[in-house]
Amino acid sequence: MVKATKAEKKIAYDAKLCQLIDEFTQILVVAADNVGSTQLQNIRKGLRGDSVVLMGKNTMMKRSVKIHAENTGNAAILNLMPLLQGNVGLIFTKGDLKEVSEEVAKYKVGAPARVGLVAPIDVVVQPGNTGLDPSQTSFFQVLNIPTKINKGTVEIITPVELIKQGDKVGSSEAALLAKLGIRPFSYGLVVQSVYDNGSVFSPEVLDLTEDDLVQKFAAGISMVTSLALAISYPTLAAAPHMFINAYKNALAISVATEYTFPQAEKVKEFLKDPSKFAVAVAAVSADAGGGASAGAAKVEEKKEVVEESDEEDYGGFDMFGDE
Repeated sequence: MVKATKAEKKIAYDAKLCQLIDEFTQILVVAADNVGSTQLQNIRKGLRGDSVVLMGKNTMMKRSVKIHAENTGNAAILNLMPLLQGNVGLIFTKGDLKEVSEEVAKYKVGAPARVGLVAPIDVVVQPGNTGLDPSQTSFFQVLNIPTKINKGTVEIITPVELIKQGDKVGSSEAALLAKLGIRPFSYGLVVQSVYDNGSVFSPEVLDLTEDDLVQKFAAGISMVTSLALAISYPTLAAAPHMFINAYKNALAISVATEYTFPQAEKVKEFLKDPSKFAVAVAAVSADAGGGASAGAAKVEEKKEVVEESDEEDYGGFDMFGDE
């Protein structure tokens, strides 16, 4: 079989990427740092059906995207260009973006701490028996880890933050973690950005629920209403508050002067004779209490009816059939 040349490989890659862009409208841009070929193959198998994983050099991907935009006039796809930075790949999908993102996150593999690797998380060694013999205490002394000898083995006394996030792993730390059998890091494809029909947004948007959207929408309406009321600009959200405020102002003028209007007459009447207000409140309370009493009476009446019907069903005999 004749091996394809570099030029032929580039042409084939361009054709494949352009075909995927035509076929799919949703793309996940994923970081592929420290992801092995076997792990990547498992991810491809897990996503097979409605998603396709495509890796490649950034220069080739940018070139293919640019060629596709020029040939088809699809300028929106150029929004992918700034995202192709670092060791990244593309996942083309027709499925639900959140479900695909969660599926990708399942394929994380534990990895040892290698020398020179930048720690993605804090590494804390918990106290307990290490199973190492006393001759291994030199590792712990170099790293200032308090230990004691217990039953012929080295035991760590207190929790120790061995590596901080963002720091490079040293040779001593890597050797100690290897001796303890600790694989502190896990790697897999990490979604960095989401492309959907020309729009690019952060993957955190996929975690938003309907309640979150309602809350944010309500907060936005509240801000619009506050701004409209502050500058006296009428909007649909501020209109009810404006009418209430106008009514309050008109009522204040009516109370302070001889001017009156129908909606103010009852208020002015209560102000002239406060006892009427007390009577009105008492009447409302009585109505509420009467309703509760009536409800309780209905419950008692229903209970009596049920008891009478039970006696009729037994026909004068008790439930055991004795006379």
